[in-house]
Amino acid sequence: MSSTVSIQEITARKIVPVVVVNSVESAKALGHALVDGGLPVAEVTFRTQAAPEAIELLANRGDLIVGAGTVLNVEQVKQAYERGATFIVSPGFDRAVVEKSLELGLSVLPGTVTPSEIMAAKSLGLNHLKFFPANVYGGVKAIKALSAPFGGMNFIPTGGVNVDNLCDYLSLSCIPAVGGSWMVPAKLADAGKTDQLTELIAEAVKAASNC
Repeated sequence: MSSTVSIQEITARKIVPVVVVNSVESAKALGHALVDGGLPVAEVTFRTQAAPEAIELLANRGDLIVGAGTVLNVEQVKQAYERGATFIVSPGFDRAVVEKSLELGLSVLPGTVTPSEIMAAKSLGLNHLKFFPANVYGGVKAIKALSAPFGGMNFIPTGGVNVDNLCDYLSLSCIPAVGGSWMVPAKLADAGKTDQLTELIAEAVKAASNC
């Protein structure tokens, strides 16, 4: 079962890797690369059939903070929890998903892009939110504007974030970390290219630390 992990632990290295896992072998390669590359956190998306087993495998390593992403309903929250996930990320705001996550003691990052969604999340006691898809909904400019009326709220932009605009996002005090997949391409994991993955991850960590 899951143990409590704070948002601060999840965002400590300024990047939350969004991981798409197509097989257990891919998950093994990603697990080694994330730890060796200095980024021991993974948001495993529920976009593939391998996701639940991958979450369990990675969580059982004991040296990774593992969460579930693209969570769309309460059943997926329960499944992620049972497999050992310690945080939940959803692409949009769903009150039932948030409430079930909190009930199970999981950290939760619901997707928000509008003032109404932010207010709904705030009403449930949340102060860290996913901003997705960031590149479609105004990016840095939008988050900066939203942070003015919502002091104390923090955003983790995901979608279109890469090494070229990483520091633009992290320059804002309301952005403790970004979400992205550029350092964990599924094709390298599928091919078992652990060394290449480790190199990409280490480069991303270094880039973020320099922001």
